Order: sequence, then structure tokens, then C-alpha cells
Amino acid sequence: MSDHRARQRRKLLFLVALFFLPVIASFTLYYATDWRPEAQSAHGELVTPARPLPEVAADLRGKWVLAYVGDGRCDADCQRSLVFARQTRLSLNQEMDRVVRVLFATAECCDQAYLDREHEGLKVIELNDAAAGEALLAVLPPQDRQHSLYIIDPLGNLVMRYDTREEPRGLLSDLKKLLRLSHIG
Repeated sequence: MSDHRARQRRKLLFLVALFFLPVIASFTLYYATDWRPEAQSAHGELVTPARPLPEVAADLRGKWVLAYVGDGRCDADCQRSLVFARQTRLSLNQEMDRVVRVLFATAECCDQAYLDREHEGLKVIELNDAAAGEALLAVLPPQDRQHSLYIIDPLGNLVMRYDTREEPRGLLSDLKKLLRLSHIG
């Protein structure tokens, strides 16, 4: 009888080891060494840690936001970025109601005829107050703003920057993944 028990115990220990050894090995490799997986699934630039936006963007909470920050006159870069945002949102199909497009106008707002004609549903937030504009710009990554779209989560945090000169499918892929994984907004 004790020989039978010993065999059963060895089987149990083997099964426990079979389950826990891969977990222990992965934790050891990831946390105790400098080894990290090279592959990234994000096409845009992930903002880490996520940065909360100032109060100027408080009314955007509850939805995912594709935001562009620029001069309200909307030059060629601005127009290309806004079209990029519009097309990406439309490509989301059933999920497009979860995403809002926003133009943060830093100065000389706005070519309203162009915006009404080409970008129906675009929310324009004028940063008339210099302090509000500076507070928003302080949160945003400083590089290449005229070619950037920003993804803001439903809690009001800046989470990603995307270069509009890149392939548009990358932003769409990232946004679909965020919407699929998110239970808010």
C-alpha cells in the first residue's frame, strides 16, 4: 500500500511541477534578467506612464478621443491629420460611436466653413486662455505636433501618439485593439 501511495505522490508532484515550472521560468526570465521580448504590437508611440489631461479636456471623459492640436487656421498638415482621424473613425464601423474627434485650436480659430463641410461631428475646443493652452501642451510629447494624432482614453489620460505620415492601418489596428480590450468608453 505504501508503494502505491509513493507512486501517486510522485505523479502528483510531477503534475504540479509540470504546471509551475514554466510559470517560474517565465517570471525569472522577465524580472530577474535584462531579457525582454523584442516584438511590439503597437504601431504608434505608447505614452508611458499615461498622462492625465488638464481640466480643459474634462468634458471629453467617457469616450475614446482622437485629438489633433494645432493652429485653428488648419494648414495642409492639419487638414491631412483631420482627414486621417475621420477615415480611421469611420473604419471602426459599429465601434465608431465610442470614438470622438477633437481639434484643440491653439490660435486663430477657426476655418469653420471648412470644418463644417469636411469634418461633420468634429469637436473644436479653443484654447483661448494661455494658461489652459500651456497646461495642455505641457502634457503632450513635444516632438512633431503638427503631424501627430493623440489617443486619449475615456478616463482623460493621454495614452498614445501617432504620426500621421505613417501607414493609416497602424492607427486603426491600435484603436481596434484598445476598444476591444476596454470595458469603458
